[in-house]
Amino acid sequence: MTSARTRARLVERLKTQGITHAGVLAAMAEVPRHGFMDEALAHKAYDDVSLPIGFGQTISQPYIVARMTELAMGAARHEKVLEIGTGCGYQTTVLALLFKTVYSVERIGGLYKATRDRLSVLGVHNARLRHADGSKGLAEAAPYDVIIITAAAPILPEDMLPQLQVGGRLIYPVGETDQELRQIERTAEGFIETRLEKVNFVPLLPGVV
Repeated sequence: MTSARTRARLVERLKTQGITHAGVLAAMAEVPRHGFMDEALAHKAYDDVSLPIGFGQTISQPYIVARMTELAMGAARHEKVLEIGTGCGYQTTVLALLFKTVYSVERIGGLYKATRDRLSVLGVHNARLRHADGSKGLAEAAPYDVIIITAAAPILPEDMLPQLQVGGRLIYPVGETDQELRQIERTAEGFIETRLEKVNFVPLLPGVV
């Protein structure tokens, strides 16, 4: 259930779901999703479902990880990406295969520590993790080519828009019970928002615990 063959079947399913970017598909094939969750759930690791990772958080379903990553790869540059909501580090690791540097912010201390150790064991050395409140982004390392938010804000997180490079993209879920994935592109003239598809994420919360 955790073999390269199983991941190959995952990639074939992602293709049928509309994921076409070769780099994204290769990254999804390479990253062992079962290594980011409790062993008791490993048999479900390559199903297209979100799964609990503790602290009231979840690992996103593979399709959503691939979809958001493919949108990220549509940005003009792939040097620096900011991820809000590190979680277990699965999305972080996929991004780390495609971007030069990944900055990732996690507000829950227990998750941050476990994921920091996990990424070190996996040899993910181009991810810069922060235990901090990411609800307003991470201005200290801005500007970014891409910002990905892996939790749903009730409204557009406008504080993050100035942290985007021209040609950059903000990819985020918005809403409470009825959520939607959206993308904002920064152009020389301003910002362009695109509404994409219905999604279901945990809420984006302020503060640090």
